[in-house]
Order: sequence, then C-alpha cells, then structure tokens
Amino acid sequence: MHETTAYLRERFTPAPGVILILGSGLGGMADEIVDPVAIPYEQVPGFPRSTVVGHAGRLVAGIVNGVEVVAMQGRFHLYEGWDPSVVALPIRALAALGAGALVVSNAAGGLRPGFQAGDLMLISDHLNLMGKNPLVGPVAVGEERFPDMTAPYDAEFRKIAADVAQEEQIPLQEGVYAAVLGPSYETPAEIRMLRLLGADAVGMSTVPEVIVARALGLRVLGISLISNLAAGISPVPLSHAEVMEAGARVQEPFGRLIRKLLPRIASTNLASEA
Repeated sequence: MHETTAYLRERFTPAPGVILILGSGLGGMADEIVDPVAIPYEQVPGFPRSTVVGHAGRLVAGIVNGVEVVAMQGRFHLYEGWDPSVVALPIRALAALGAGALVVSNAAGGLRPGFQAGDLMLISDHLNLMGKNPLVGPVAVGEERFPDMTAPYDAEFRKIAADVAQEEQIPLQEGVYAAVLGPSYETPAEIRMLRLLGADAVGMSTVPEVIVARALGLRVLGISLISNLAAGISPVPLSHAEVMEAGARVQEPFGRLIRKLLPRIASTNLASEA
C-alpha cells in the first residue's frame, strides 16, 4: 500500500478530508467537484481496472461546497474476483492521506413494502452476508484487530443527513442494508429470507469498505439508492439497465443532499478530532 499512498500524495494536494464512494448510477456527482484532479484507476499502483458498466473507474479529488474531497467514481467488487484486500485498498490509501470520514453510496434492491425505484435510504446498519471480511489476515497498520461494529454508520452524521433532507424537501428513508456476494440477483426465496433477517435493502458492495473504515477509525455515512424492487416484489425482470435509469432520475436530489451535508459533516468530524 505504501506505493499507492505515495503516488496519491504527490497528486492530491491538499489532502482530502472526506472520501466519497459513488455507486452505480450516481457517479455524476463527481462532475460537481471544483478544481478537479482526476486519475483513472489503472494508473494508480495497486488499483485494478473497474469492469462494471456505469462505473467510470477513476478517482476525482477537489472541492465540493468548500470541503476537500476525493471521490471514487465507481468501486471494486468482490464479485469481479478481486481479493477483499484489493476492495479495501482505496479506503486504506486515502485514510493514510488524512481523510477522516467516508460517505459511501450504492444501488440496492428494495425489500421493504412501500419502497419505490428512485427512493434514497439512509443506512442505519448492515448485514454482512458476503462470506468474506477484509480484515482477515495480518493486522494492517493503524487498524484495530477487533473493531467495534455497534454503530458502523455514525448517528451524528445520520442526523445531519436527515436534517438536510428535510430542509431540502428530499424524501429520505432509513433502514438496514444486506450485502451479498453476487453477481447474480437474488431469488424470491432469498429475498424472503433477507426480509426475515431484518433487511430493508440488498446489494453487492459497501460493507467491505465500511468495515475497513471503522477499523481505521473513520466515521461513516451510508446512502442507498433503491434502484429497483427485489425479486418476487418487482413485477418485471431485474436488470442493470434498470439500476442505471434509477440513478439518472435521482442524480439531482442525491447531488444536492451530498453537497449540502458535506460542510456539516466535515466540521463535525474536525470538532470530534480536536
């Protein structure tokens, strides 16, 4: 990881305070970054190429509403065949630059009755059903061996997001995100199981990054785009095209929400570090 961090430190000055992970259909938020420095993933030592349609596959550093950020326009997934350490590498490298907070987004299938494609869901907790954990192996520098996951998604950050959503009249749900390995969509029986376990949405990402972020002491805010209704609930077959269409529809309110909450999150995080 040293080579990765050294490469990014030379190019990202000043260092970012907040990491943004922009999930499927939500990458347009990176276009709002002022004074951007963009680096394709394949140019970063240790980073593989992103293979998912709708993921631009680049880091974009700069300023959003006065806050120094670095955005991941797309991410790496376990279902692409990457080792958990590869999926976690961007978080570890960017935290080493000094970032103290993570705002992570994803596209997810809605399980809760009443959800509609295009809804935004604040993640209150998660279920790791991927069968893998990025902390397995030797303890990485700066990480806890047994990080507490009582509150993986910061309660103060969630309150800020809810307040901003109310001020901006952006509908915002809240619920539990279940992470599965993928890449196949779930069967109706699996969806019934997930609902029994307490999940409100299901996807194939996010949890590895959040686990590593918490092991490093980063505070986390998570938001899911409900891109479709899950199998057995949706009246139509599931497709990635549906995910991208939902992302396009919600791009404006999602961008407005992130833009407005970033200064409050950044100042809250700095106050906690003081």
